[in-house]
Amino acid sequence: MPASPPSRTSRVVLELDIRDAHTRIARVTIDNATRLNCLNTALMAEFVRVVESLAGDETLRAVVVTGAGDKAFVGGADIDQMATLDAATARDFITHVHRCCDALRALPVPVVARIQGYTLGAGLELAAACDLRVAADTAIFGMPEVKLGIPSVVEAALLPALVGWGRTREMLLLGENFGAADALQWGLVEKAVPAARLDAAVDTWIASIVAAGRHALRLQKQLIRRWEDLPMSQAVAAGIDAFAAAFDTDEPARLMAGFDAARRARRKAAAR
Repeated sequence: MPASPPSRTSRVVLELDIRDAHTRIARVTIDNATRLNCLNTALMAEFVRVVESLAGDETLRAVVVTGAGDKAFVGGADIDQMATLDAATARDFITHVHRCCDALRALPVPVVARIQGYTLGAGLELAAACDLRVAADTAIFGMPEVKLGIPSVVEAALLPALVGWGRTREMLLLGENFGAADALQWGLVEKAVPAARLDAAVDTWIASIVAAGRHALRLQKQLIRRWEDLPMSQAVAAGIDAFAAAFDTDEPARLMAGFDAARRARRKAAAR
C-alpha cells in the first residue's frame, strides 16, 4: 500500500535537548492528536525515518517517545485504513507497525515511553518496544484487536516477557481495556504517576541515564537484546564479552575513580 504524504495534522516531531557537546536527548512525538495519535501508513513511515536518523548519533544518550496532547499516547493503528485492507495489503500494513517497534528496539540507547491517555493495540506494542515505561495514572491500556476481527501480532510477542503468559492471554483473548494501576501491578509499566508529574518522572530517569557511562549503557542495551534470544549458557558468555568490551575505553577507570573520590569525601565529612 503506497504511503500518502502525512497531512498537516499528522506528523512526527523530533526535538533535541543538547546538554553539551557529548550529550543529546531526543524527544519523538507522534502528532495525530485529532485521531488519538493513531498510526496510518504515512505516519509510520515518517516515524521509522525519524527514529532511524538518530541511530548513528554518538552524542545521543536517550530517546523519549510520546504522543501529542493528553488524550492518547497512541490510540492504535488507523481503523479507517485497516478497514480497506485485503490479504495482500494487510501484510504491508502490519509490517509498517513492526518496523516502528523494531526501530526503537534497534536504537543503541535507552528509550523511555512517556505514556498518557489511550495506549491501545499498536500503541501498546510501541510502548512494549521501549526500554522503560512511565505512565500517567489516568492512562488506559488495551489490546482490542480480537474485537475487530484480527489477532494481536508483531511486537505483542514482547508481552509475555513483561507480564507473563497468563496476563498476556487475558489481554489478547478478552480484548478489554485496563488502567495504569493494573499496568503497574502486572509489570507492563515501571512507574505510574499523576499526570502533572509525568514529565518530572521522565526527567528523573533521564538524569540517571546521563549520569551513567555512555559506553556502558550502550553495551548494556545491546546485551539485554541478545539475552532475549540466547540460551542461558550463551547469554552468560555474551555477558563476559560485554564486560571485557567495557574496558576498551577509559570509561570504567574514570567513573570508578570518581566514585572512589566521592566515597572518600563522604567519609571525611562524616568523620568531622
